Amino acid sequence: MTTILVASAVAVVLVAAAVGYVSWRDRRRSTPDEDRAATRSAQADQQRYERERHGLQADTVRRNQFSSGGG
Repeated sequence: MTTILVASAVAVVLVAAAVGYVSWRDRRRSTPDEDRAATRSAQADQQRYERERHGLQADTVRRNQFSSGGG
C-alpha cells in the first residue's frame, strides 16, 4: 500500500512540475508591446492591400460590363 501511495505522490509531483513549467514558459513567451504593435501594423497593411485589390477587381468588372454593352 505504501508503494502505491509513494508512486501516486511522485506522479502528482511530476504532473504539477510539468504544469508549472509550461505555464512559466508560456508567460515568458507572451508578446511584448512592440510585437503587438508590429502585428497591428501588419494586419493594417494586409487589410489595405485587400481593399485595393477588391477595388481593382471591381473596376475591371465595370470596364468589362461597359465595353460589352451589358449593364
